[in-house]
Amino acid sequence: MKRIFDILFAGILLVLTMPLNLIVAAAIKLSSPGPVFFKQERIGRFGVPFKIVKFRTMRVAKSGPGITVSGDRRVTPLGRFLRKWKIDEIPQLWNILKGDMSFVGPRPEIPEYVARYQPEDMVVFRVRPGLTDPATLKYRNEEQLLAKHADPLNFYLEEILPDKLRLARQYVQRRSLFTDLRIMVSTLTHIVRYS
Repeated sequence: MKRIFDILFAGILLVLTMPLNLIVAAAIKLSSPGPVFFKQERIGRFGVPFKIVKFRTMRVAKSGPGITVSGDRRVTPLGRFLRKWKIDEIPQLWNILKGDMSFVGPRPEIPEYVARYQPEDMVVFRVRPGLTDPATLKYRNEEQLLAKHADPLNFYLEEILPDKLRLARQYVQRRSLFTDLRIMVSTLTHIVRYS
């Protein structure tokens, strides 16, 4: 049932957002050199790697930490706008259609972070990763939170990631269609209210 919903809803949204996607793609090409899309390896269901797709929001060939903080100079002016309204996440609808992801599920992490998971955390790989989940709602201001710390990466790995995994484990154990719908509505509400 959930997979059918994912396919139908993702397909509809891809059609509806096509004009916006074309505008964003053109704006990215005109505003900074580099590809339109950002692709990165993440770990998905059953621990299988996949390439997550987003609209590119950073300048190309800029070194830096694997996380982004508020005011990060790697992010382009257009990228800040796309991130604020979560428009950069729209290409992940393709990931959903392909079966890599779902609308709701634990957010997928990069292999380096997954290597830090404890045995009890492996339960998150029972389900497809998602566009949103309870941790997404709790840490909607993650970039601002990280910017307050002298070592943002260490704070993420030692404080935020363990809490995200705790929330992910709870989601996997208690998930239902009603829970997913509630999370989706809450996510849309937060985007409109706090952006």
